[in-house]
Amino acid sequence: MKKNLMMSTILILVLLLGGVLLSGCAQEAPTSEEPAAEEPATEEPAEETPEAPKEVALGYVNWAEGVAMTFLAEAILEDHMGYEVESTMADVAPIFTSIANGGTDAFMDGWLPVTHESYMENFGDDLVDLGYNNEGARIGLVVPAYMDIETIEELNDVVDDLEGQIIGIDSGAGIMGATEKAIDEYGLDLELIPGSGPTMTASLDKAIEREEAIVVTGWAPHWKFARYDLKFLEDSKGIFGDVENIHTIARVGLEDEMPEVAQFLKNFYLDGQQLGDLMGAFADAGDADELETARQWMAENEDLVMSWIPEK
Repeated sequence: MKKNLMMSTILILVLLLGGVLLSGCAQEAPTSEEPAAEEPATEEPAEETPEAPKEVALGYVNWAEGVAMTFLAEAILEDHMGYEVESTMADVAPIFTSIANGGTDAFMDGWLPVTHESYMENFGDDLVDLGYNNEGARIGLVVPAYMDIETIEELNDVVDDLEGQIIGIDSGAGIMGATEKAIDEYGLDLELIPGSGPTMTASLDKAIEREEAIVVTGWAPHWKFARYDLKFLEDSKGIFGDVENIHTIARVGLEDEMPEVAQFLKNFYLDGQQLGDLMGAFADAGDADELETARQWMAENEDLVMSWIPEK
C-alpha cells in the first residue's frame, strides 16, 4: 500500500514538473504577430540650384557713340534683365570677324549702307542685321568753322597750314578707307595719319585752342559737334556717301538662343538728341568708370530705357 502511494506521488510530481516546463517553453515561443511597420523616413526637399545668369558678349570700337551705346546696353542687360555682360574693345575688322565666328554676340556701331558695306558683303550670311539704333548719321572730312574753306578740293590750298596731314582714326574703320579714296579721287597732297577716336579729338581740341588749321576724319552724331564749332567739307564726288544709319549687327543664332536679348537690341533706339546727350555724359565724365556713367544716364532716362525691355 505504501509502495503504491509512493509511486502515485512520484507520478504526480513528474506530471506537474512537465507541465511547468511546457508552460515555460510556450512563454518563450515567438508570437505570430508581425512587428509594426516602421514609418518611412521623410526626405528633405532638395535645394534648387539657382540658374546661372546667361552671358552676353558685346564688341565695340573706341568711337564715342559706340562706347556710349554699348555700356548703356550692358547696364540695362545686367541691372534690369539679369544677364552678365562682357564688353570688349577692338578694331572694327576683328569685331566683325568675331561676330561671324560666333565669338561675339553683337556690335552696336555698324554704319550702313556705305561705311561698313564691305564687311557685310565679305561675311554675308554669317552676320545678322538687327536693324538701326540711330538715323541720320554721316561721315566726312571735318574742319573748324573758322577755316576759310568749304570743299574737299580746297584742302590743297592749305596743305602747308595742315602740315600735309589729315588726322584719322583706327586704320580698319570704313571712314579711313573712304578718306584714302578721297585723297586719290581729289588729288590731295595730304597724308592720312591713323590713330584712334580719342587721339583725333585730342588733336582737334589742341588745334582749336590755338586757332590752327586742322582737318580730321569726322562723323556725326558725335559730342565734338556740341563742344566745338565745326563743319563738314562739301563732297562733290560723293566719296563719303549720303547720310547713314547706325545698325546693330549680331551673330547667327542669337535670336534663337537668347530671343529676349535679341529683341532688346532690336528695340534699342536713340534719336540724334538722345544719342548726343548720352555721348555728352560720357565726354563730361572724363576718366570715370563707363558703366557707372551709363547707369547714371539710365536712371535719368528710365522711361525710355524701360520701353526697350521686352515683356515676359
